[in-house]
Amino acid sequence: MLVAVLVTLALVVTSLFVGVYDLGAAGGGEMFLITRLPRTLALVLAGSAMAVSGLVLQQLTQNRFVEPTTSGTSEWAALGLLLSVVLLPTAGIATRMVLASVAAFAGTMVFMAILRRVQVRSTLVVPVVGIMLGAVVSAVTTLLAISTNYLQLLGTWFLGSFTSVVRGQYEVLWVVAAVCAAIFVLSDRLTVAGLGRDVATNLGLGYERVVLLGTALVSVASGVTTVVVGFLPFLGLIVPNVVSMLRGDDLRSNLPWVCVGGVALVTACDIVGRVVRMPFEVPVAMILGVVGAAAFVALVLRVQRRG
Repeated sequence: MLVAVLVTLALVVTSLFVGVYDLGAAGGGEMFLITRLPRTLALVLAGSAMAVSGLVLQQLTQNRFVEPTTSGTSEWAALGLLLSVVLLPTAGIATRMVLASVAAFAGTMVFMAILRRVQVRSTLVVPVVGIMLGAVVSAVTTLLAISTNYLQLLGTWFLGSFTSVVRGQYEVLWVVAAVCAAIFVLSDRLTVAGLGRDVATNLGLGYERVVLLGTALVSVASGVTTVVVGFLPFLGLIVPNVVSMLRGDDLRSNLPWVCVGGVALVTACDIVGRVVRMPFEVPVAMILGVVGAAAFVALVLRVQRRG
């Protein structure tokens, strides 16, 4: 853990000093406080939140291929955000965050309800259902954006880039720090809920209540991250699976590792996106998409090899 924390800290410090603007020039200190520091804090908060969200969803669904972007949660959050703009054009970021979180919660519950009615014979059926549901919701969101002339704005919002993160616009991300703390407090109950309804009930756990609470926490994290940053694909898929393969399935002991791993991965991808075409930037979602797609295929092949 000490080595992992030191490596992550090195990446975070590197992120503070990577960029086109010369911090040694006039106004460098002010630019550091306006852009570099908020951007790095946003990387830390968003990376840890989405990685932990993936871990919780995998625990509740008992499937290692589930995370906010393979269960449709992020797409529902996007729909809620667009509806907030269409229906409440003068609303502040807090209102948009609430509506995005509510939509994400509703969408995740729809996903859970579908899983209960589908006879799952393969672990791959679950993410396929989530991806199909997300595609339908994304199509509805795009149609609504086209009909209201918000298509270009929609693409800018959900690009999955930290370029626009500045002081005064990222502070709502601190909500996800509270979400991560709440998940840590509830980690034992979430672990028991992940054993299934029958086992959890026999152990005296209110299964439905814990599932609803865990889903609500994931929805808040996804909604807030979508409002501020956009989509971060596969982040909640890669990190929890790597940690589980190395350390087992104890959610409480894995949470610190998942947080550190999420921060390290998203920060590393952001640094690569900033330097690969400097002075231009490649969105971090694009880098994550490439890495995540490769990781997803590797996990599928690993499951098939094990039968």
